[in-house]
Amino acid sequence: MARVIGVDSSTQSCKVVVRDSVTGALLVTGRASHPEGTEVDPNAWWAALTEALTQAGGLSEIAAISIAGQQHGMVVLDADGRVIRPALLWNDTRSAPAALDLIAEVGAEEYVRRTGVLPVASFTATKLRWLRDREAENAARVAAVCLPHDWLTWRLRGYGPAGESALGPVLTELVTDRSDASGTAYFSPMTGEYDRELLILALGHDAVLPRLLGPVESVPGDGFLVGAGAGDNAAAALGLDARPGDVVVSLGTSGTVFAAASGPAADVTGTVAGFADATGGYLPLVCTLNAARTLDAMAELLGVDHDGLSQLALAAEPGSGGVVLVPYFEGERTPNLPDATASLRGLTLTNLTRANLARAAIEGMLSGLAAGVAEVRRQGAAVDRIRLIGGAAASPAVQVVAAQVFEARVEVPEPGEYVADGAARQAGWILTGQRPSWPVALLATLEADPQPQIGQQYRAAAATYR
Repeated sequence: MARVIGVDSSTQSCKVVVRDSVTGALLVTGRASHPEGTEVDPNAWWAALTEALTQAGGLSEIAAISIAGQQHGMVVLDADGRVIRPALLWNDTRSAPAALDLIAEVGAEEYVRRTGVLPVASFTATKLRWLRDREAENAARVAAVCLPHDWLTWRLRGYGPAGESALGPVLTELVTDRSDASGTAYFSPMTGEYDRELLILALGHDAVLPRLLGPVESVPGDGFLVGAGAGDNAAAALGLDARPGDVVVSLGTSGTVFAAASGPAADVTGTVAGFADATGGYLPLVCTLNAARTLDAMAELLGVDHDGLSQLALAAEPGSGGVVLVPYFEGERTPNLPDATASLRGLTLTNLTRANLARAAIEGMLSGLAAGVAEVRRQGAAVDRIRLIGGAAASPAVQVVAAQVFEARVEVPEPGEYVADGAARQAGWILTGQRPSWPVALLATLEADPQPQIGQQYRAAAATYR
């Protein structure tokens, strides 16, 4: 029995899963926390990875490992392989003005044509421009730029600063994959190559970038194979064994819609990010800011727990009696309304009930994501099946409403560490040369039950923001 390891180095923590390479059976896990904040010393990630691997039994008896991680984070290294400054994470928004500068200098259509994405504050290129403009001395020292999972893979293989690593600061041994590179805004998923002109435009000079590995390519570790890794969303898609026609909707603090697609997306509005996936295909993606916390807020308002919120919502009719919640509590990213606030509309003396309020919260959250599903469909992705993940997906009311607003079959997988599982699948893939067909256990399956009035009400209410 060969053992493979998948790692999810997320914003909040490092999760490790060890699986049987043939059956996919989960053998052991490990977990360690990351510091809070929007900028983090990468050495904290290395310490967490080391701790989580130790909990999972270490590396002595494994055949292959792959690391997935949070996308976009800016890790900058000097010529000696040392981290120059704390990494700016995807959720650090100080580079928003830099994103506008890059768009103005290149042009929106041209930028999307070259990279598949329109710069926003989360993307690496905008953080490099911020570094160039605000910390010129640090920018001048940059010899290499990499992403969180690239840097961890490099360290795991024995590379790093002189005196702190076995193999030293060999920057040319940095490796990455298409999915994470496609979130930098200086890489083309269509050509599979970096756009050096855009890198220089952002940073002010050229630098070493990680070498691209294909889905089944590997590099040597200390007695085991090391995969290319992946960005977190691409890894989750692989962990769910998503194929063309599958769309994943993730209900976390923010909401994410991403599709397994055979062709690239190029949305000049920036609504859909034209990312690559971890299999050689594409992963058009839409992100919203307001998801599960909408349900937290409504449950607190109504004085119930999440089970109680679900029961109330199921007691109301589709459409919530005309009550509509547009849940822009923290502004919104899709559509791009950073200063917006939420609104509750359509209230009358007869429809103002606790049940309608509960259902309106669920319908509002899912309707915003249904708009994201419609956008990835407009970019050419097939939508045959929705896989609904995240803590809120376990709610019976969320499942019922999802089948109504997505107008497609909805499958709810058992709760799991799907990003780490995707990395483990990649490790199994490089070991055997065959994409693992490990089963995905399902918590629920619901056939499409279209209720178009829900979407109509929501679109009419959301349109007032424009």
